[in-house]
Amino acid sequence: MLSAHTVGDIRAAEEALAATLPDGELMQRAARGLAGRLGLIPAGDVVLCLIGPGNNGGDALYAAAHLLDRGVRVDLCLLDEAKVHAGGLEAASAAGAQVVAAPGLQRWCLDAIFGIGARAGLSGRAAEWAAWITELRPYVFAVDVPSGVDVDGATLPEAYVHADSTVTFGTYKPALLADPAAVAAGTTALVDIGLRPHLPAPAIEVIEATDGHLLDAVLPGESSHKYSRGVLGIAAGSEQYAGAAHLCVAGAQAGLAGMIRFVGSTGLSQRVVDRAPEVVAGRGRVQAWVVGPGSGDDAEAQLAMALEDGVPVVVDASALQHIPDRFDVPALLTPHAGELAAMLGTTRDEVEADPLGHATAAAERWNATVLLKGRRTIVAQAGAPTRVNRSGSAWLATAGAGDVLAGFAGSLLAAGLDPRDAGSVAAYLHGVASVQANPDGPVVATDVAYELPATVADFVQGNLT
Repeated sequence: MLSAHTVGDIRAAEEALAATLPDGELMQRAARGLAGRLGLIPAGDVVLCLIGPGNNGGDALYAAAHLLDRGVRVDLCLLDEAKVHAGGLEAASAAGAQVVAAPGLQRWCLDAIFGIGARAGLSGRAAEWAAWITELRPYVFAVDVPSGVDVDGATLPEAYVHADSTVTFGTYKPALLADPAAVAAGTTALVDIGLRPHLPAPAIEVIEATDGHLLDAVLPGESSHKYSRGVLGIAAGSEQYAGAAHLCVAGAQAGLAGMIRFVGSTGLSQRVVDRAPEVVAGRGRVQAWVVGPGSGDDAEAQLAMALEDGVPVVVDASALQHIPDRFDVPALLTPHAGELAAMLGTTRDEVEADPLGHATAAAERWNATVLLKGRRTIVAQAGAPTRVNRSGSAWLATAGAGDVLAGFAGSLLAAGLDPRDAGSVAAYLHGVASVQANPDGPVVATDVAYELPATVADFVQGNLT
């Protein structure tokens, strides 16, 4: 699992690690690692290094010396000559780097203007350099983080560097994993500098293909039966959105629950059972509920019914309009940005500008786990690291995909996962399944549901690629 830490925790860890090393060794580790990740720049080409004050600039200057040793030419633009890292500048100059007054036509750029310690946003010459990057579009490597982004909050100010690739040190930063700042980071590469033993619990986690152990505790065993595997209740769909019921059930059937009960109108229940004969129509004892996908005017009553059972619940779509002031059962809320905006009394634009902050605020407000759907879906729960999902593709933005996700997450919840694991594992495997269904083109929600069982199997067995 990938992890990201806040600036404060990283600074404390760096200080603790540096105390165990010879003077300057930590910077040298970062510089060697950075230089090793710049192999894309061919010998003979020129790279422009935008150098700010302090250690971030020092890392780049020492890395520049390594680049010069392998035949890459280096131009340096210094933000403030009085505050440049003296040892790094001396090493780069001795190796043959040239100081230039301003960016020119260089095809390669190393952004080392500001590191993790700077406040969000660029001004003055730094903003002019960012504008040059936007206009000329050289290939940009960011050192640790793209300069100007909000490192902890993962938001984007008015002026920042948009990188093609970011080389970061020790641990990931929230801005490299969560949107919208992650868009500015491009591809990311992590250089191990020995920081991990000194880091506390992360602020953000990202599930990877090797994390199938997250399902170990809820997999069926030799003595399992349908009830011990968990029964999921689904109250979804309506005469207008009957398809949502089918898709939610299909997602649930792809999960780990042993049985599904469907509650809806007589006509809709019959249609669901006709298509999925394994489903039982009508109320009964369940271990979790999914309420809301495609529901009509009865969404409020359906949610009240589910909450009466006192079991974990997934609340989606129209049911989100009827949530209580605070949940006293484990709850997974699954809004998109517009729905979360309505819940919080703000706008979609505000939520999309700060999804991490809004999801966290909603989780605290309603005492629930909040799965905020988006390019990088966020799963926030008070008191635990936030999960950010990086699987899937743009083709997953398709009608009904959220219905499949809600059913699948509910099935994991009924099987025994807590809402945070259920939501984040569901989001991850849902995204993987969409790519497995069609790696290079369109998918529909039904394709995702059909692909999920094989994706779950590969995840558990460690065979996902």
